[in-house]
Amino acid sequence: MTTRRFTNEQIDRLLRPKSVAVIGASDRHGALGCTLLNNLVQYKFDGAIYPVNPKRDELQGLKVYHTVNDLPHGVDCAVLAIPRPFVIETVRDLAKNGCGAVVIYAAGFSEAGEEGAKDQAELARIAQEYGIVIEGPNCLGCTNYVEGIPLTFVETNMKQPGPGQRAVGIASQSGALAAVLATTLHPRGCYVSTSVSTGNEAASGVEDYVEWLVDDPATHVIAMYVENFRRPAAFLAAARRARAAGKPIVLLHPGKSAKAQESAATHTGAMAGDYALMKAKLTREGVIFANTLEELADIASIAVTCKSLPGANMAVLGESGALRGLAFDIADEIGLDLVDLNDANSPKIRAVLPDFVPVSNPTDITAIGLSEPVIYTNLLRALLEDERIGSVVASIIQSDPITSKIKFPPIQAAIADGDLTKPLVFAGVDEGANVPQEYIDGLAAAGIPYFRSTERAYRAIARLADLSKRDLTDRSGEPVVLPALADEHGVIPEYKAKALLAPAGIAFPKSQFAPDADAAVAAAEAVGYPVVMKAQAAALGHKSDAGGVILNLKTPDDVRAAFERMYASVAAYNASIALDGVLIEAMGKMGTEMIVGAKSDPEWGPVVLAGFGGVTAEILKDVKLFTTDLGRDQVVEGLLSLKQAPILKGYRGSPALDVEALADLIVQVGQVMAGNPSIREIDLNPVIVHPKGQGVVALDALMLVD
Repeated sequence: MTTRRFTNEQIDRLLRPKSVAVIGASDRHGALGCTLLNNLVQYKFDGAIYPVNPKRDELQGLKVYHTVNDLPHGVDCAVLAIPRPFVIETVRDLAKNGCGAVVIYAAGFSEAGEEGAKDQAELARIAQEYGIVIEGPNCLGCTNYVEGIPLTFVETNMKQPGPGQRAVGIASQSGALAAVLATTLHPRGCYVSTSVSTGNEAASGVEDYVEWLVDDPATHVIAMYVENFRRPAAFLAAARRARAAGKPIVLLHPGKSAKAQESAATHTGAMAGDYALMKAKLTREGVIFANTLEELADIASIAVTCKSLPGANMAVLGESGALRGLAFDIADEIGLDLVDLNDANSPKIRAVLPDFVPVSNPTDITAIGLSEPVIYTNLLRALLEDERIGSVVASIIQSDPITSKIKFPPIQAAIADGDLTKPLVFAGVDEGANVPQEYIDGLAAAGIPYFRSTERAYRAIARLADLSKRDLTDRSGEPVVLPALADEHGVIPEYKAKALLAPAGIAFPKSQFAPDADAAVAAAEAVGYPVVMKAQAAALGHKSDAGGVILNLKTPDDVRAAFERMYASVAAYNASIALDGVLIEAMGKMGTEMIVGAKSDPEWGPVVLAGFGGVTAEILKDVKLFTTDLGRDQVVEGLLSLKQAPILKGYRGSPALDVEALADLIVQVGQVMAGNPSIREIDLNPVIVHPKGQGVVALDALMLVD
């Protein structure tokens, strides 16, 4: 089943129109309709332009139409530079007249309260009825740089990519950021293919334009700013297509705080917040996340300029011992791998260096490049040819135009004799240096991105190199269906949750449910002393807070006394809680406490959370989210990326833990979530991890079922 709302041909009428109506066209300087019309005329839009203004007969030599109903039938795109009160009626008339797409600049819709939201819903209804593509409202419009079509009220620099030149496609919910990103990329020698600002997304969203950009031959990288994915499943499908097409998506998404924490029923629900869940899903589809607007531009510029993306193990050609030390610090901070290079293991690199310069990474060639600039060419070629290296950075002191003239040509010459087999990035270390634009453009033309800041280059490379380390293969097993789940709804207490989950292979201690004191004694006899007693009720989420857990019961008298004391404690804690009974469970061996759980979002789908548990679980949040399509090895790799992973490997003489068994449990929980869409949350906390080969056991379980 397709998730696409529009065909490429429908969106072509917006992004590749053959005719454009400017509703609210004007010659008043500063008016939106004036700037838009100026853009179309200035950049020689080669289709028909239909200005609409009830008070004018001619603008810029073009015939002016007094109403939209006077327009020819079937105009491809109409841009509305008119006040909000006139928008709905105008869109309706345009749709009836066969218009294919409209761009709505006006604000004051869903972002402005209930009345605005109703009007925006009406726009969506019109779009659905007539099959018209609506961009906005509350947007800056769109610009097709390749074909010279600026449907925006922003003064536009139409830097057009030529045949064979790689370009970035922009899809942004913020018009301002779309414009800023294009303005940032152009001076770097980068091109933009098409930029779309989606605004309030009444009837088309970022996912629709990503689908179009994936199929656009002029687009090679997709850069995005998104605050809220309104159709997550559709965007996941679009991201999947982009990855298959070899078009990286770079995303800036603010809002790391989880909106749903207070309403979550379990520890897992609280920690697997909206942003974290979204990021886990999109990371799995190959999306690259930027943390800042600068990173968005930096990552996109490397991805579009270089013929291949950076892999792990970076090498740096540097010119300063001090900067070499700083490079180590930055790399350690951001998790960037610097390949180990030395005189003994790098004979080809050794051969191109003067005797007094040792092979190292970063390499400090000192100031010799000023007198012998060929060293840049020779050393960079040696680094680029080394199979151990995934990317190369030239960390260069630029100073002034004279110094630039010495250094830039030999750096560019390093790849002049053949295709660049891995990324080479130029990173200046003196951001204020006066560097002529011709050198920056020359690097870009050769496939070498230019950075004024070394640290920014490193951070962008780290984000891109991370993608090369991801195993994105689907290694999931068959979904596990729980037939008994059909009759369960709401919060499922521990004893029922364990009974439901045990057939899926999840290990729990030996236990029996007991509705009264006599049954509790019988259960203890069957389980075997010593036992633990746990209060059982759907409304009792945190049993220990209510005195609902009593450990190390060794005799029938202990069990009876504990039963009475437990009921009294729970009643004192909250008299409205009616216990179903108690769970009698075998006391287990000590081990390391972890938490494993799962959360299913109605739109994004399920994820599994795992990390270190105990009383600090929600404070430290040393956890990781796993999608349900992972296999054991992929999960093990994720677990070993936790901050406290040394504990799993064996720390200060303690034995290594059974990480593989923990990974199997995570995979099993994922299979349960995949097979039972009605499960909203699962919480296994704590999960005790024993030494390697001795397995794991979940001591507690809670479920939330729709």
